[in-house]
Amino acid sequence: PLRYPATCMFKSSVESEKYQFIIHGGKTPNNELSDKIYVMSVVCKNNKKVTFRCTEKDLVGDVPEARYGHSIDVVYSRGKSVGVLFGGRAYIPSAQRTTEKWNSVADCLPHIFLLDFEFGCSTAYMLPELQDGLSFHVSIARNDTIYILGGHSLANNVRPANLYRIRVDLPLGSPAVNCTVLPGGISVSSAILTQTNKDEFVIVGGYQLENQKRMVCNIISFEDNKIAIREMETPDWTPDIKHSKIWFGSNMG
Repeated sequence: PLRYPATCMFKSSVESEKYQFIIHGGKTPNNELSDKIYVMSVVCKNNKKVTFRCTEKDLVGDVPEARYGHSIDVVYSRGKSVGVLFGGRAYIPSAQRTTEKWNSVADCLPHIFLLDFEFGCSTAYMLPELQDGLSFHVSIARNDTIYILGGHSLANNVRPANLYRIRVDLPLGSPAVNCTVLPGGISVSSAILTQTNKDEFVIVGGYQLENQKRMVCNIISFEDNKIAIREMETPDWTPDIKHSKIWFGSNMG
């Protein structure tokens, strides 16, 4: 049982109907951080039950350190696919630990990791547009592109209104990764993202300040490879939700 792992759905191709789930990182019940990557698939499905198989996948190369609060997505380019991992938090290096700061965490470096699930290879990329490590952000994958929205910077204790577009090209040679900073982002962390149709997503919950829940909901829509974010009509929240200290996406602890 892991808390705050990164998960995504993985298909061998965009058109494929068979899919698997990728699970990476998270906190263990002993409050340790995991660097494991698991592939979970449906083995058997009948009227009474669904049987899953979960296998551990070894990585070589630039292996991402154990972390939580990060994201993992799959992009598709030129008939190939690759996983993209970004952000999260990790314990400070053992050499910097003291008794008082033994369980202190810090933002991971703002590297983009490309993960080849077939061969188990991982490669890290440093992009000049990504200056700060971010945790509990929102990520959306569409074809060869990932959009990174919001997030929390532990070093600065801010939730900047970030909106990054990360495009991955997979030619026969080395992959090409580029990042563009887009306008129109929103300040949010620990929110829930759900897809409502092919070109539309909804963001619910999260935080806009350390002790201030985000009661506004947003619709994210895509048209002609352009992203638009707008507020939607706010639900009539119940008193339990309005006054609860715990919010969708859990708390920042």
